Amino acid sequence: MTTSSLFHGALKEEVAAFGELRKFTSGTVMLQEDSYIKVIPLVLSGSLKVVRTDANGHEILLYYITPGESCIMSFLGGIHDETSKIKAVVEEDAELLLIPVSKASEWVKKFPEWSDFIFKLYHKRFEELLSVVNAIAFQKLDERLLQLLTQKSKLTHSKEIVVTHSQLAEELGTAREVISRVAKQMENEGLIRLSRNKITLV
Repeated sequence: MTTSSLFHGALKEEVAAFGELRKFTSGTVMLQEDSYIKVIPLVLSGSLKVVRTDANGHEILLYYITPGESCIMSFLGGIHDETSKIKAVVEEDAELLLIPVSKASEWVKKFPEWSDFIFKLYHKRFEELLSVVNAIAFQKLDERLLQLLTQKSKLTHSKEIVVTHSQLAEELGTAREVISRVAKQMENEGLIRLSRNKITLV
């Protein structure tokens, strides 16, 4: 994906002029909690995952950022000069356009197209956060695990998901032993196949 397919006219020119194009490998931490936000990442390829961490270091997955999207929470924190409330990590090797916070804020008033882009992102992320709350409150862990594996499958366009039980436990905010037990139960039910550091959706 390129910026020319996302934006038009003067906005496209400014995005190209002020954005810094960079590539990052899987596992790179793009933003830590409690750090100040200097740039807004616009994903051109690959993906980022956004997580929230508690005082004990336990994480829970909030949402993924895919090509053509940005991090609305980084945007909101950046324009108000507040520290980040989330951690953003590269899920798949990614190409990002890093936009200075000052420009991202300026464009809201200058370009209706940019404002529309931001409001649509805000709406989507709000719905995803509601889904996280609903899942924690009302769904059983096997349902949440299957939902997460389906998300990862869509991101990679593959039924085979390279992931450890520890990684899944972190993203779902539970223990590795619990994930292993639930995953084995799901395998017995014919929903998934387990192998070393890999899970296949059936």
